[in-house]
Amino acid sequence: MAPGGLALPINYNVAMTRSAAEIDRMIAGGDVKGKLCIDDLDTPALLLDLDAFEANVAKMIAYVHAKGRAIRPHAKTHKTAEIAQYLIAHGAVGACAAKISEGIALADAGVTGLLITTAVIGKPKIERAIALAQRRPETIFCVDHPQNAQDLNDAAGAAKLNLNVAIDLCVGNRTGIACLAPAVALGETISRLPHLTLHGLQAYAGHASHTVGWEQRRQVSLDAMTPAAETRRMLEAKGIPCPWLSGGSTGTYNIDTDIDGITEMQPGSFICMDLDYNRIGGQTSGEKYTDFQNALFVIATVVSKPRADMAVVDAGFKAFSTDKPYLPQYRDGDSLAYGFAGDEHGRITSATGRSVHVGDRLQFIIPHCDPSVNLYDRIFAVRGQQVEAVYRVTARGKSQ
Repeated sequence: MAPGGLALPINYNVAMTRSAAEIDRMIAGGDVKGKLCIDDLDTPALLLDLDAFEANVAKMIAYVHAKGRAIRPHAKTHKTAEIAQYLIAHGAVGACAAKISEGIALADAGVTGLLITTAVIGKPKIERAIALAQRRPETIFCVDHPQNAQDLNDAAGAAKLNLNVAIDLCVGNRTGIACLAPAVALGETISRLPHLTLHGLQAYAGHASHTVGWEQRRQVSLDAMTPAAETRRMLEAKGIPCPWLSGGSTGTYNIDTDIDGITEMQPGSFICMDLDYNRIGGQTSGEKYTDFQNALFVIATVVSKPRADMAVVDAGFKAFSTDKPYLPQYRDGDSLAYGFAGDEHGRITSATGRSVHVGDRLQFIIPHCDPSVNLYDRIFAVRGQQVEAVYRVTARGKSQ
């Protein structure tokens, strides 16, 4: 950093003052703060802009708490213990995990307050759930079928423990049991099982979170989440305690927190954002969603320039998830355009005549953060041009 805290300009062709082996040792040991800058990193690499990340976290947690709701951010976005622990330290009650293996990896790294958002089906997964509950008894497991509830109860009884379970409600086009009467019937079944405690309800409307246009998104979310809140009231009217209803997303955080009966939010992408969320539109910002800042980037190196009007970087399909129809976007505007050029490479062109050179290092906004993070072993936490920390992607590849 320059005097006064101003970021120094990027020197794309800076000569490394340390050997690659020395840098690798520093990264492996985490001894990087004040010692490494972005130009020291081999590419492609995943960067987390700490200024944007910290601002995003502070804004979301303050908003949700002001609405009287708890927040349990979804770790499938970042899959990283250090980030989950940072969120908990700043007011989150825990972390959501998409799969049991993801939850176990996070628990092994010290993350508490886990909600496993996908039902644990089959003997191997149930055995792992029991082992996780023995170590972290506050963990909540989702169920949407009476047989799964019975299987979990039997396994918990054999292990002489009690499991916290939540009924997963179908409020979109993914998993869950239908709201209202079917969910209430499942709640009655669970209430009779001696080794299960009904913690409450989960209702995640993934289709609502990415609906383009805030008013349209608001209506889609209200249509999805209102039956979930009514299901909670129906269970309590039956004498079945249901103190908890968890749901919501980055796209609906300022919609679902106004729905009576929702007690907890589980957004994830607000932490780092991506191009998919940038396009959904905000309540007051028009077509671009600006509630949270892009904080996650891939840095790549120009490795070839076969033509005057085209350059090639070392980041292709293996550096960016390809599950969305959006191409990675140059961080500093539209002077450069990215196109996939295979597994290992990307094609860079310019409509403005801007020239790039072999050795230049370019940063790109990611189309979809969750699966892109899963491509990397590490996230480099940076402030300006300095590397402050190295986060291991704790649950990389944990999709079981």
